[in-house]
Amino acid sequence: MFAQVSKWIAAALLMVAATVQAAEYEAGKEYTVLAEPVTVMADGKIHVEEAFWYGCPHCFHLESILTPWKKQLPEDVAFKGVPAMFGRAWVVHAQLFHVADVLGVEEKVHSDIFKAIHVDRERLLDRDDQRDFLVEKAGISAEDFDKAYESFAVKSRMKQGDQRIRAFKISGVPALIIQGKYVVDATSAGSQANMLKVADFLIEKERAALQGK
Repeated sequence: MFAQVSKWIAAALLMVAATVQAAEYEAGKEYTVLAEPVTVMADGKIHVEEAFWYGCPHCFHLESILTPWKKQLPEDVAFKGVPAMFGRAWVVHAQLFHVADVLGVEEKVHSDIFKAIHVDRERLLDRDDQRDFLVEKAGISAEDFDKAYESFAVKSRMKQGDQRIRAFKISGVPALIIQGKYVVDATSAGSQANMLKVADFLIEKERAALQGK
């Protein structure tokens, strides 16, 4: 009898915990709802985008917990970085990101770029330095780097990325944007760790919406 009562109590506590969790995050508090949603690809997936800058120390710190979080995302969630361009150095680093992306090595070198800038004190603001870095870290050729650097694909992605950042209505980084609708940052969430918890909450919210629940 005691064991059965204990099970009832445990079940009740789980229900209370679930209720608290469901009501834990509110629009206008832990996250912002965009007045004008930004279009995402209609592929049935839930899209998470990170607005960042390689030179941002807060983005560098987030990377340490964001990397393992990204690895455990379900197959119905698509993640993509979107470099912000709020200054000259930001633009130069955004071009490095898009060059690596066009060459298919962005995921391979993303964390290395953060480490080079914040640990090894390499600025990576010079084209030659960027070329040498990708040749060494990604094994690409200098010729391929130069072709990509001046390519229409890179220029187009930079323009599109800048338009998305502006549409997100953010003034700083890092920020996570879920399904083009919700914006989460460390200030609203309370911490960088909480950013990921709020993002998980919003992913589940969008999943339920897509499934018609």
